Amino acid sequence: MAEDKIKVVVKRRQEQGHGVLVLDLVDSEGGALPPFSAGAHVDIHLSPELVRQYSLCGDPAQRDVYRLGILKDPQSRGGSLAAHAALQEGDEVWVSLPRNHFPLVSGTRRSVLIGGGIGITPMIAMAYALSADGADFELHYRGRNRAACAFLDELAACAFSDRVHTHFGEDGAESLDLAAILGDPAAGTHVYVCGPAGFMSWVIDSAKALGFADEAIHREFFQVDTDSSGAAFEVEARRSGKTVKVEEGQSIVDALAKVGIKIKVSCEQGVCGTCLCDVIEGTPDHRDVYLTDEEKTDNDQILLCCSRAKTAKLVLDI
Repeated sequence: MAEDKIKVVVKRRQEQGHGVLVLDLVDSEGGALPPFSAGAHVDIHLSPELVRQYSLCGDPAQRDVYRLGILKDPQSRGGSLAAHAALQEGDEVWVSLPRNHFPLVSGTRRSVLIGGGIGITPMIAMAYALSADGADFELHYRGRNRAACAFLDELAACAFSDRVHTHFGEDGAESLDLAAILGDPAAGTHVYVCGPAGFMSWVIDSAKALGFADEAIHREFFQVDTDSSGAAFEVEARRSGKTVKVEEGQSIVDALAKVGIKIKVSCEQGVCGTCLCDVIEGTPDHRDVYLTDEEKTDNDQILLCCSRAKTAKLVLDI
């Protein structure tokens, strides 16, 4: 077994809602799986060249299964389509050890969980964890309509069903009243949001307008539009002793690959943080959604798959 991967078996495959594949993965040898915390994800290796991240949406206390919800997206870069087409019950597949870039903050007074569409997946795990801790929380699930949404039966039957609130477009455009849901930005109240980019921007902007501080608003993007425009610049890989020109429309990752420096990537959209690198000199042009606004202001890190440079040259610690 590779140190950073484990072999799992698809124990159960279900189609829920409109185009949502729900997979239950178990250890190939029948043992307990490595633990995970709410908000975590795994990389699923659909092929040697196709690796994608999916949130773990089961109960973190349940050590014998990893549950994933995968939306079939015709606009995807191949991951969701491959998962839907290829993964059947009994199939073996490699996944990474769980990683968490979207953790719950401990000691909060109140947590408001808001999931839009398939963005409900990390919120379900968070709700299980908060419920187990006896914490004060609400889970809000926004979808186009009931028929399109996955996990509704599970949420209706769970121990925290009284904390679950569903909001469907068919119920009216104003079915998700953020001002009423978020309330006053009292100390210790934290907001967690995941879903389509436009939905998330609406929630985040609304929370800030209500007075919530950025550090009390936690977000995870699944997919974003990337912008590779901009003038060419140079990148010096200090530890590798190589300098390369990054052309307009070319990523730093692709430019470095041409001089033999292979950067590990996964999402290629500035979402997952796999290609995060330290900046020694120069000013990055941040185009990711992984770093916080404060981290971007520091300008000492960069996501190599999508970001560019504001200066003529960047010196990187690679």
